[in-house]
Amino acid sequence: MAPTRSYEPMYLANPVYDTESLLANASETLGSVTEMLNNFAAVLDTSHRKTALGIAQIVMLSELAVNQALDNVQPVA
Repeated sequence: MAPTRSYEPMYLANPVYDTESLLANASETLGSVTEMLNNFAAVLDTSHRKTALGIAQIVMLSELAVNQALDNVQPVA
């Protein structure tokens, strides 16, 4: 019989962190991805540049949604 192995996820959001911390981290990550995509798009030919910029726009919209959720968790005074 094969030994049983415990399940260990490769990637995991630490359950110790609160919602505000997780949203802040997600916002910063999405902002970084947008910047990387914009920089990458600058070196691409026109058709691929438009695709990269479209992806960057979707990521930016996701960042806006995360920022709104963050504001809902911790309203700006």
